[in-house]
Order: sequence, then C-alpha cells, then structure tokens
Amino acid sequence: MNIGRTVFAQLMDFIPCYDFQQCVERYHGNYKVKTFSCWDQFLCMSFAQLTYRESLRDIEACLRVAKTKLYHMGIRGKISRNTLAHANEIRDWRIYADFAQALIRTARKLYSGEDFGLELDQTVYALDATIIALCLSVFPWAKFRRGKAAVKLHTLLDLRGSIPVIVNITHGKIHDVYIIDNLFIEAGAIYIMDRAYVDFARLYKIHRSQAFFVTRAKSNFIFKRLYSLPVDKSTGVQSDQIITVTGFYTLKGYPDKLRRIRYFDALTKKRFVFLTNNFSLPAIVIAKLYQMPLANRTVLQMDQAAPEKQGILWHYRKCRQNSNMDRYLHLCAGSYRQETTLYQSQPLHNFTDFKRHTVRENTHFTGSFGC
Repeated sequence: MNIGRTVFAQLMDFIPCYDFQQCVERYHGNYKVKTFSCWDQFLCMSFAQLTYRESLRDIEACLRVAKTKLYHMGIRGKISRNTLAHANEIRDWRIYADFAQALIRTARKLYSGEDFGLELDQTVYALDATIIALCLSVFPWAKFRRGKAAVKLHTLLDLRGSIPVIVNITHGKIHDVYIIDNLFIEAGAIYIMDRAYVDFARLYKIHRSQAFFVTRAKSNFIFKRLYSLPVDKSTGVQSDQIITVTGFYTLKGYPDKLRRIRYFDALTKKRFVFLTNNFSLPAIVIAKLYQMPLANRTVLQMDQAAPEKQGILWHYRKCRQNSNMDRYLHLCAGSYRQETTLYQSQPLHNFTDFKRHTVRENTHFTGSFGC
C-alpha cells in the first residue's frame, strides 16, 4: 500500500536518530554548519551505498533529478559535488564510527538467537583480511608492491547474522597476525582463523583469556603427540590427538597442550589439519566450524561463480560496465550531461571528481572501529 512516502524514507525510519545526534554532538559535527548538516551527509551517503553510486557526480545526478522529493527523503540541504566533497573531507569520521558501533550493538541483539548451522551456545567469530587494490597515482602513500598500491581490511565477523564487529583498515604491508594484538578477547567465544594467524604467543594470549580458537596447522609444524582420542572415521575425522609444540621459542610462546585434528573432506577431496585449544567439542564439530562458508576464507569475498543475471549483483555489474546507464533511464540532472562514450572496465580514478579526499587527504580516516 502506498502511504505517500518514498521507500528510502521508510528505510531511514529504522535509523535511531537520537543515537546519531548524540554522536554528532560528541564531536561537534554541526559546528558552524548552516545548510548541509551531518544528517544530510549521512542520508546522501546512505543513498549512494544503497543504490551503488560510484562517484560524487553520480550521487549528484541521481539526487538532483529527484529534487522535488528530497524533502520527503529527509534531505534538507542542497546537493552538490563540492558541498558533499567538502563535508566528507572535514567532518570528523569518528561520528560515523561511533554510530556504526551503535548499529552493530542493535543488530547483534536482534540476531543473538539465530541458528547458523551448528547448535552452539558460544559466540563464534571469523577473523580474516582482504587487500583492497588502489591506484598508485591517486594514493601514493599506500604503496604495496612495485607499481601497486593497496590497503588491507581486517574484519572480525560474528557468524550469527554475519555482523562485522571490528573493521580495521591498515597499510597493505601490515601482516594479518598483528590484528590479534588489537582485539578485545571475549571469554568463552570461539575465534576461527586461517594459517596466516598462526603465532603461538598470540594464540596463547587467546587461551589465557579463556577463549577458544580454531585454525589450520602449517605444513612445517613440528609437534609431540601425547595421546590420541577415539574417532569415528566414517565422519571424515581421521585422527584426534592431544599434543604439545616443540622447539625452544615455540614452546616458550605456547607452553600448554593443544588439540590436533586431521579431517578429510569427501566433497572437495582435501585433507585439513586443525589446531584448537577446545577439548570439549567433538572433533567433527571443530571441522565443521572451520568449513562454514563464512569462516573458510570467504569472509570478505564475493562468489564469482554466481549467475550472471542475479538480481542486484547483475544490476551492479551492468552499472560498472556502462557509466551512461543513468542517461538511458533519463536521470541526468540540471546542466550536467554524461558523455556518450561507453567506458569498459575503466579505473576508478578516471571518473571525474571521484571521492578520494576521505582516504588520501584526511589521514584520520585510516583507523578502526569496533564494538
């Protein structure tokens, strides 16, 4: 039923405005602001995120074409590229980082009872990182390799609801394992990590915090078997051993016992060797924990084998390939006219007025926010 309001305005009704205003007042975000408030900026960027806009010009074109509906969308300020770019550059990023924490807390409460495939009462986290490639000419400070620039996005994901709890943006050369030093370890929780996070001193830090970890052993891992536990090989579990690490520095980093589980996956025909400090869960549960789709190195990756015309993903792919799609839909605004040349796989920095200030010039943006 049409109630006379835009879909975007109805979606924004779920946003806790009081919490947002508290974040703005905490960092004086609206100080000396006359027209384009922090709330207007948030609505514009939310619209850009929901509609897959790629540049400031793209945002301006889409919003100006609906100029008569901006008031009903909640936007009071005038939309222009310069105003939006200036707001993104000078507004304190901590406003939106704190507000993201408030949204995360609300979302985790809503999904606290969701079933994610295994009957576990503990909170299960997946820790992973991904490299975001950048243009070296636009971001010279983010030099990653010869002729390449990149930053690294570290994410701690709560598997109940797939909610990111911590997002940390670092230089591309920072090793994945250093993110453990910045984690607040939750007692009783289970942390699923890949082999990049195998550092026994840091794993022992998780163990002393009364939390659990599940990771994979490296190929050169040397250990001493103390004894073996009985297993049901029909489930794919080949062995379940209680071990201790060997080596002077390794034993110094982790002086306690570990559990080593060998598992064969009949579907992928692959063998896995898991390390964990959890001695109470069955071995098959440990194996299934790591094999969960979000935990097995797909935390931050999109399935490239999805059907080509799969709803929003198809529309997003077409928008990236054809920058004039909005022109075909008659979404040109004011005096701005898009060019008629079709851009095929153009780098992002070739788009005029691409939003680059928040990363290149506002050094305070590079940071982390967590719950």
